[in-house]
Amino acid sequence: MSTENLPQNPEQPPRKPRVAVVFGGRSSEHGISVVTAGAVLRAIDRTKYDVLPIGITKDGRWALTADEPERMAITERRTPSVEELAESSEGGVVLPVDPANREVVYSEPGSVPKALGEVDVVFPVLHGPYGEDGTLQGLLELSGVPYVGSGVLASAVGQDKEYMKRVFTSFGLKVGPYVVIRPREWEQNESAARKKIVDFAGEHGWPLFVKPARAGSSIGITKVDDLSGLDEAIAEAQSHDPKILVEAALRGREIECGVLEFEDGPRASVPAEIPPPQEHAYYDFEAKYIDSTPGIVPAPLTPEETAEVQKLAVDAFDAASCEGLVRADFFLTEDGEFVINEINTLPGFTPISMYPQMWEKSGIAYPELVDRLIEAALRRSTGLR
Repeated sequence: MSTENLPQNPEQPPRKPRVAVVFGGRSSEHGISVVTAGAVLRAIDRTKYDVLPIGITKDGRWALTADEPERMAITERRTPSVEELAESSEGGVVLPVDPANREVVYSEPGSVPKALGEVDVVFPVLHGPYGEDGTLQGLLELSGVPYVGSGVLASAVGQDKEYMKRVFTSFGLKVGPYVVIRPREWEQNESAARKKIVDFAGEHGWPLFVKPARAGSSIGITKVDDLSGLDEAIAEAQSHDPKILVEAALRGREIECGVLEFEDGPRASVPAEIPPPQEHAYYDFEAKYIDSTPGIVPAPLTPEETAEVQKLAVDAFDAASCEGLVRADFFLTEDGEFVINEINTLPGFTPISMYPQMWEKSGIAYPELVDRLIEAALRRSTGLR
């Protein structure tokens, strides 16, 4: 679907496509999603699109929010929330589930529901479970509403670090050593599950990184230097996801690369390097978003290394059947080998985030990047493709 194919009334001037920016959500990445939404709302070309901001509260209510990007910023080291932006503490937004009807409705208890108009495309800027993991994408497929980014399968694969690594391995991409502890393992025999991790450390050495298997923005991750910190790290990861992933530390440089879907297929940006943060043990949430540890863009790589990581990033995009955009994260090991760590199908998207920075240095400024993603979504149909 393209902008010129939108339904029109010949007696009325052509209407602009309406973009619903959906943000917030039930995951632990709620706050950074709101920050991302503010940046996207500032960047959307209002002469080209109508915009409908829709926030999802931490308890899952779809709220109509003010179109006020200036209120969606990190202030005094705290992230904003949808609850602070919602126009009502009780009202709810309802998307259609009939593909023949794209009318969005807003209702409050005791009031007549109000039609908000048709939505032509959704720009989801949700991070983590219940948004980035295929759940929202499945709802939009049922509704027949096009959306920015990957479909159900790729979103689910991109969210679950275990199955992401399994897919990459099956396509010949190299991943680092890891072990998974599923909820049933932990519930049935805690000691055996802990021993599984200890044995893994015995084989690959300390430190280890203990992570929620299905979270992002480095939330819930702990670098564990020895056995004494293991139980606390497991508890922290499990507070975000009952399934956890434990990875061996890889010695090398952290390299990231953006992938963007063009009319003729996916292309890679110039890569970036994430230097070791000065005041943090690793590139954690605070280093990324609160202290804004700067990356090096473009990364100081040889032309051969740049070409290789760009190819691998596109290979990862294709392996997981991604669409729209992806940030692919690698380690360049001390022996000169690229090892893929993960992909993000809805990466951090504030102007200081690495994905927009890499495309800025590749010749595509933030507003154009937003526009290209919306146009790519409008070109695609929902359903099997």
